[in-house]
Amino acid sequence: MELKRICLLCFSPTGGTRRIGRYVSRELAARLGLEVEEIDFARPENRQREYRFDREDLLVMASPVYAGRLPNKLLPDYQAKIHGEGTPAVAICVFGNRSVDEALRELALLLEGNGFQLAGAAAFAGRHAFSDRVGTGRPDEEDLEQMRDFALRVAQKLSGEVLPILELNRGEIGPYYTPLKVDGTPAKFLKAKPKTDWAKCDQCGLCPRVCPVGSIDWESMDATGLCIKCQACVRCCPSHAKYFDDADFLSHVAMLEQTYTRRAENTIVV
Repeated sequence: MELKRICLLCFSPTGGTRRIGRYVSRELAARLGLEVEEIDFARPENRQREYRFDREDLLVMASPVYAGRLPNKLLPDYQAKIHGEGTPAVAICVFGNRSVDEALRELALLLEGNGFQLAGAAAFAGRHAFSDRVGTGRPDEEDLEQMRDFALRVAQKLSGEVLPILELNRGEIGPYYTPLKVDGTPAKFLKAKPKTDWAKCDQCGLCPRVCPVGSIDWESMDATGLCIKCQACVRCCPSHAKYFDDADFLSHVAMLEQTYTRRAENTIVV
């Protein structure tokens, strides 16, 4: 195939998905002799326009996993704003060391439905956005080796004239994962929002700038709109002034730390 550019499109509020998407994209670029262009889909203004790709493009689309699926608040933008015309694509999902569940299959089928031809799909474990104790050190060298091998195999497929159809389960996508508390009952923290420790906050304005859904007020620094629990404001705060105190949310985090510190395996389909 005659390709002219690689485009990495990623939604990565805390940077973990971006890191993995960039690594795979750069490995592909080195093997294909191409440059990588990047679209930061976490910026609300970048989700206002449509992106159309042709047969000379290679799209690498990287998305985090939220509750075993693609982020539900991003799905309408994924579906409406990203279009191919027989464009080769690579689907990447990054999950927080629990499970990819249905997210990778969902992303692959979404891309197919939007006019892309899949050259490969992979789900890689990363540090969980909720806790440094879940997915600690991921991706590690073993993960990076798997990413390099994945990029090599995808590049080899792209060197042919025609992409073979990727073997996927094309059945109905399953439900979202139900977050659990330590006692095994459902954790209900849909309405939870980040709080501000005013003894620490210096009102630097970083948290409203990084919020991917524009929900943090510039004057009060409070989350006044939708919160998708991405942890961007918590992770970016230089003074550690942002935090969650919702009881169900904290119990869910404790459950993750008790149950999912083992090494989760990656999923690779080429």
